[in-house]
Amino acid sequence: MAENDVIVELKSIRKEFPGVVALNRVSLTLRAGRVHALVGENGAGKSTLMKILSGAYSSYEGEVWVGGRQVHFQHERNALDMGIAIVPQELNPIPEMTIAENIFLGREPLRMKGVVDLKERSRKARECLSALGLDYDPEMKMWQLSVAQRQMVEIIKAISRNSRVIIMDEPTSALTGVETRYLFDQIAQLKSRGIAIVFISHKLDEVYEICDDVTVLRDGEMISTGLLSDVDQDQLIAMMVGREVRDIYPPLHKPSGEPLLKVEHLSGETFKDVSFEIHRGEIVGFAGMMGAGRSEIARAIFGLDPHAGGSIALEGRPVRIRNTIDAIRSGIAMVCEDRSVYGFVGVRSIRDNIVLPNSDLFSRHGFLDFRLIKEKVTDICGRLSVKAASIDTLAGTLSGGNQQKVVLSKWLVRNVKLLILDEPTRGIDVGAKQEIYRLIAQLAAEGMGILIIASEMPEVLSMSHRVQVIADGRVIGELDRDEATQDKVMKMIVKGRKRNEEQ
Repeated sequence: MAENDVIVELKSIRKEFPGVVALNRVSLTLRAGRVHALVGENGAGKSTLMKILSGAYSSYEGEVWVGGRQVHFQHERNALDMGIAIVPQELNPIPEMTIAENIFLGREPLRMKGVVDLKERSRKARECLSALGLDYDPEMKMWQLSVAQRQMVEIIKAISRNSRVIIMDEPTSALTGVETRYLFDQIAQLKSRGIAIVFISHKLDEVYEICDDVTVLRDGEMISTGLLSDVDQDQLIAMMVGREVRDIYPPLHKPSGEPLLKVEHLSGETFKDVSFEIHRGEIVGFAGMMGAGRSEIARAIFGLDPHAGGSIALEGRPVRIRNTIDAIRSGIAMVCEDRSVYGFVGVRSIRDNIVLPNSDLFSRHGFLDFRLIKEKVTDICGRLSVKAASIDTLAGTLSGGNQQKVVLSKWLVRNVKLLILDEPTRGIDVGAKQEIYRLIAQLAAEGMGILIIASEMPEVLSMSHRVQVIADGRVIGELDRDEATQDKVMKMIVKGRKRNEEQ
């Protein structure tokens, strides 16, 4: 198949939801052997367009052409049968099944009499994993995997279907640098086989590294489409947000000297002897490689995971955190990296998601005060600029950025003293990132203590007053904002790992 052969054409696609036009006459052309970047702010319509192409949405106006003939998918199976696979931003594996079972679900290799060939399924799964340079045991259960590992399994599942078109929605948002390189190598192989790839990402450096073509959406409208080489990054951002974006990281207010959180000699299954402080109005960042134990330390402070030893004090008083209820009552809140699992309930409304962990705030004599709920939820959603038709909109229908704002909203209606943010801008566009950063800086200026964890090093360094460097489950050093650089952090990690190995 020649490189410029058209595989898919979407023509004048229009999609409406109650009170919202999600797509308005959007067109897209995908060609064999090319990676097509689909970019835009959260809520621009990217995921909606791809859900139409992948068969998740069957009600729309316009035309879908695949391989030169017009089609209208009624469900995702139709799209898969036509060679179109999607790796969604919000992962949906079956946790109690193995990696092999998830990869080949619904298309298991069979022996005679329709019996599943378990050995052959495991062998094929191992072969698929090896193709990406991964040595995961195919018989591991999905719940045993990290977010990054689950992401890789979803990508492998799509690749294993011999698809003609693969849609990748934020595929690197939870991957390490090494895993991202494996993915990009695999994308290069897929291109050489004539497969068309849709690459949706807010990491524009990656877009420019891997993509050939680009289509820009804004507020459901197609702003531009063409060769990526014809537009520079500043122009692309301006088209995405409708304005120039400068100074994405806001200035930080100087924190007070009053200690807020004091962690001493905290130990758990994957970390040991961790001690650090956060002062009132201070943002402390955890820097380190994925798997260093950053998230596990944060989860223990919030009561999601148990800790085996050490102490936690808040405002000078020891607190006993056995679970998340203890943490919330103490004034500690956490936004987890996997928002679809720990952050919100997709089949419940924005209103319900904010009320669920805060029923104590909205109850009067044992009954919910619906007038107060409407007032507070409307106010916090307005403050965070949540884009939705109403507070009764299902959280699962929102864009990734707006889902993250809902997760933040449910905590900001409380009197939170310490806010833990694990990957707060994962899967969020540059405009929404700027909003989140300004909000974080504002909360710190108002006296809240904040612990931030992010895989993007510039985010940690630019949004922290102090940086705690983590390696192999230990705090190996600390850097002030003025001295923290990526180079210094990486050198500390290398030295710290070597020191830990020698101990």
